[in-house]
Amino acid sequence: MQFDVVVIGGGLAGLSCAIRLAEQGKRCAVVSSGQSALYFSSGSLDLLAQLPDGTAVESPLAALPALAQQAPQHPYSLLGAARVATLAAETVQLLARCGMQMQGSSEHNHLRVTPLGTRRATWLSPQAIPTTELGGVLPWRKLAVLGIEGFLDFQPQMAASSLAEEQGVMAKVASLHLPLLDRLRNNPSEFRAVNIARVLDVPENLAVLTEEIRRQAGEAEAVFLPACLGLESDQPLAALREALGKPVFLLPTLPPSVLGMRLHQALRQRLQQLGGVFMPGDTVLRADFDGQRISGLYTRNHTDIPLRAQQVVLASGSFFSNGLVAEFDGIREPVFGLDVYSQPQREDWSRRDLFAPQPYLQFGVQTDASLRALKQGQAIVNLYAIGAVVGGYDPLQQGCGAGVSLVGALHVAQQIAMQEVSA
Repeated sequence: MQFDVVVIGGGLAGLSCAIRLAEQGKRCAVVSSGQSALYFSSGSLDLLAQLPDGTAVESPLAALPALAQQAPQHPYSLLGAARVATLAAETVQLLARCGMQMQGSSEHNHLRVTPLGTRRATWLSPQAIPTTELGGVLPWRKLAVLGIEGFLDFQPQMAASSLAEEQGVMAKVASLHLPLLDRLRNNPSEFRAVNIARVLDVPENLAVLTEEIRRQAGEAEAVFLPACLGLESDQPLAALREALGKPVFLLPTLPPSVLGMRLHQALRQRLQQLGGVFMPGDTVLRADFDGQRISGLYTRNHTDIPLRAQQVVLASGSFFSNGLVAEFDGIREPVFGLDVYSQPQREDWSRRDLFAPQPYLQFGVQTDASLRALKQGQAIVNLYAIGAVVGGYDPLQQGCGAGVSLVGALHVAQQIAMQEVSA
């Protein structure tokens, strides 16, 4: 099977790169082994929230020179501040073309309200999530934080307590009694945010939901609900807001995340609308090399028929998705045997303090300044690495995982397009 580009990995990085390439007329295939990590995310996207030395970041773009000094192997440092700024702006446009209108700016982080009622700095958030500016406060003094009777993946009491303590608001707590969910409620394994959303998104159920929220919210100026609404679009939330006549916002729940799944589905649909091929449930096992060039890829479902492409993009993720594998004698990248940033001694991979930055989170594939993957110190001519599989940064401590994925994806897509033009 012949393609212009094969992307290994169907997560945020892989899909974004494939979409941009498909928009430029490339025939792309995305090989996806399983669920994207987006299914476990809040739906918000980080660009840079903290420097390696622990300094909080208010303006991500302004902090990039300091980041380059402290972490010269960070993907942002390899690309350069000007390039990152340009690609961050292009990311917002790409998401909009996928139907995802996000709030936020790369110039200044904002604070999103978390499921615990605290606030966390981030770059872009879905319109459904309540946010404030840095140093700002919520504009309402009376809130209703409402759970769903029997739904254990969201605890409104915890969120309300934090909001009252940190924001000084009066936060009423209650649980919605919705008989239309009884069938799901009787089976705990089915009573999850995604399945609830499939019921609450039905237009015929809007009146029941509206009346129960109105009864429980009372005189509250705004309502916070668990993110069990709007699996396919913002329309159910917009209709609920109009029916109630007051602001309604969603707080992420335990996985699977409705907000994260919606982002993933929007990206996948955009790729397929552009003619891209999405190959779910398949895994690239090995590759044929012709010198410093990949000539063919073999997958679990296509062991005898190689996938051939002019360019290959590795977006296979980190340990979570087996893009990296930890063994007794070291860390390895399992498909191509690429060079990996890591610590040689196992005792240096982690720290005893669970909440301290963990060294293993910075492990990953080594690349050159163009994000071409390295093997035995040499760049493979037609293989790029993007997203969580790349080393040199800590996505959690530095708050930059989504940004690295998106900025790297668009950079590589442009590199490939430029190569085709020059050829």
